[in-house]
Amino acid sequence: MAAPIDLGAVRGVLFDKDGTLLDYHATWMPANRAVASHLADGDEALAEALLVRGGWLADSDRVGAGTPLAAGDLTDIVAAWADLLPRHLLADRDRLIADIDRLFIANCVPTPVCDLGLLLDGLKGRGLALGVATADSEAGARASLTPFGVLQRLDFLSGYDSGHGCKPGPGQVQGFCAATGLSPADVLVIGDNIHDIQMARSAGAAQAIGVLTGTSHRADLEAAADAVFDDIRFLLS
Repeated sequence: MAAPIDLGAVRGVLFDKDGTLLDYHATWMPANRAVASHLADGDEALAEALLVRGGWLADSDRVGAGTPLAAGDLTDIVAAWADLLPRHLLADRDRLIADIDRLFIANCVPTPVCDLGLLLDGLKGRGLALGVATADSEAGARASLTPFGVLQRLDFLSGYDSGHGCKPGPGQVQGFCAATGLSPADVLVIGDNIHDIQMARSAGAAQAIGVLTGTSHRADLEAAADAVFDDIRFLLS
């Protein structure tokens, strides 16, 4: 079991979204299937091929850690699918990405890993700044978090398209710091994927914590993270 984290040593917490605040597979597998089916236009073999190329593991019905569907943004997913998609869909990639974003938003089933309001209120009560840094689009992040009253509790929200760059680069941590007046050495980063840990390291964050409510197994994270917990409820202790 990971050792308790001393929240008194940090002034802000930056969360990944999918696999961290939201259970990845419950939230995103319905959307992954819906998007693949739509793009395949009734071709079941193509739909399955798109899922597999994205990182879906048929034997476990899970998405593998570090794969496009697990850790990539929409441009990464389209790049992974490009040679499988009908040519006409690729004629306007910006439109294709926008269409896929809308499909993901419409078909995801946001499933929080705990009472997010209770958790975030407790952290705010300790005087901590709070943010979300996701590989999802900003619109997708807002749509999937809105049902849980999370947005008004956040000091910062960044998607891959918010102007702060993409994981594993440092930009989203830097954006959080700029928005809150903190330095990276004040920030605890929590995520389910090695990209989150690498983002924290590249920015010089104080700590990088892994959780297991996404696509990674403990062994995927513990060599790089400062600690690995089952889920974000460790913050309630």
